Amino acid sequence: MRNLLSLALVALVLFSCSPSEEELMKAGIEKMDSQAWNEAIGYFDRALEQNPANATALNAKGVALFQQEKFQEAIPVFTLAVEADSSVYKPWFNRANANLELGNFKEAVSDYNMANGLDPAQTDIYYNRGLALLGMEEYEDAILDFDAALQVNPNQALVYFNKGKAQVGNNDPLGAMESLTNAVNLDGRNAAAYYLLGVTRMSALGEQEKEAGCADLKMALSLGYTEAKSWIEDFCE
Repeated sequence: MRNLLSLALVALVLFSCSPSEEELMKAGIEKMDSQAWNEAIGYFDRALEQNPANATALNAKGVALFQQEKFQEAIPVFTLAVEADSSVYKPWFNRANANLELGNFKEAVSDYNMANGLDPAQTDIYYNRGLALLGMEEYEDAILDFDAALQVNPNQALVYFNKGKAQVGNNDPLGAMESLTNAVNLDGRNAAAYYLLGVTRMSALGEQEKEAGCADLKMALSLGYTEAKSWIEDFCE
């Protein structure tokens, strides 16, 4: 009888010492902060064993997978988070980001639209949705999103660069040159922006912009953008 009582007490102590769902979540977030992604997932999985509908744990697990570039694995986890709580923008936004990385642009735009409807103040949505629209060759809509992002913060070189790409696709070389000039002024190491600016100058305006275009192409080449070499050899020497 004493042995049975002792075993029961041990079991009770062990049960009472098991971490709570909240404690497991806190430990998982701490591991996320230190970029220990797999350990974080372990804690989130234990929290989900206690509560499979924990939308925060599901979203966090998806983020940990995303950070490891396991985009395909992250998508169904974000889907479970959406199903657990569809009123929060984060899992919609995160699933869109995973689809964007995989080139699933239509699915990404759909999720960005949902995220934007739930929280229009999240300005990252505009830039990322613009990238997805650019991937779909929906240039006018992409430009609108890039402009929305620039209204919040006009000092974003990558936004100007991608806006320039969309303007080239939308047959607006002068607008593209302005955006690309802003891009290189904000980030003088963006070789691709120099290349596209040089090509756009010379394609749209020819001899009028040849000197400036060649300077842009040579800068792109000096920064390691080897595609500029053939343009330089053909038009600048």
